Amino acid sequence: MGFKIFSGSESNPLAEKIAKSAGTQLGLLELKQFSDGEIWVKFGENVRGSDVFLIQPTNPPAENLMKLLIMLDAAKRASAKTITAVIPYFGYSRQDRKDQPRVAITAKLVANLITTAGADRVITMDLHASQIQGFFDIPVDHLYGSSLFFNRVEKLSSNFVVVSPDVGGIKMARAYARRLNASLVVIDKRRPKPNVAEIVNILGSVEGKDVLLVDDMVDTAGTLAAAIHALKARGAASIYCAISHPILSGPAIQRLVDSPLTKLLVSDTVQLPKEKYFDRIEVVSAADLFAEAIKRIHSHESISSLFDNDKS
Repeated sequence: MGFKIFSGSESNPLAEKIAKSAGTQLGLLELKQFSDGEIWVKFGENVRGSDVFLIQPTNPPAENLMKLLIMLDAAKRASAKTITAVIPYFGYSRQDRKDQPRVAITAKLVANLITTAGADRVITMDLHASQIQGFFDIPVDHLYGSSLFFNRVEKLSSNFVVVSPDVGGIKMARAYARRLNASLVVIDKRRPKPNVAEIVNILGSVEGKDVLLVDDMVDTAGTLAAAIHALKARGAASIYCAISHPILSGPAIQRLVDSPLTKLLVSDTVQLPKEKYFDRIEVVSAADLFAEAIKRIHSHESISSLFDNDKS
């Protein structure tokens, strides 16, 4: 039998685009909630013997994660041949280690939950920490957002210097620098508390250059805005940002609007409400990338070429 794609949200533009790019339509899925909020899922068509792909992000609220888990369980009990969790943005990934006493490692917890619920495989993009792949006991296909932005970025300037917002982002930044034949700059920062960052130093020169700052996600934009102001103060001519997952919570939009940002490129792994759009934001769709991965997995083809942009 063929493959079937389902979405855990009644209105999910990315899921619809992925299905269209993969040459199919979203499958029928009934998703309801009882008056107390309990989630109920039923597949509206036969999935027995099919390769099933369930598209659902796991970012807060926790209801998103619960939807995915219940969808996985329903697919397993409906005798799907294989079940792949397609997670455009893998939430709860920032807690990926025990960095202080008496805290949880939520990235590992979520990996365990997804596996136990019935997933045979996971497809995701730009994990907050690449070692999260090892938290799973099932295959994880880790796609890279850099492949979405390269073509767009190349048209913006021929005078780029690529900036990593911290030491952990050097691998991603190096991929851009190599492709753009640009130098690499690293921001030295520290976090006195969650969602707060202090710029300690900028390692490298940006004076007179067009800056491309790359990262996997932007939440409250405190770190990003501070980096943009610091880079401008060091003489950057213009500042472009390529960020895979635009969470943009709290004061994020106002911070970016008030900053000397030239343009913010983001993907559609997180659906942005209209009120979070502003004149310097541009959305690049991840649909074709996920669709290609789905088609190759279904036909048992290699998808390693989708990872080439991020090789060390």
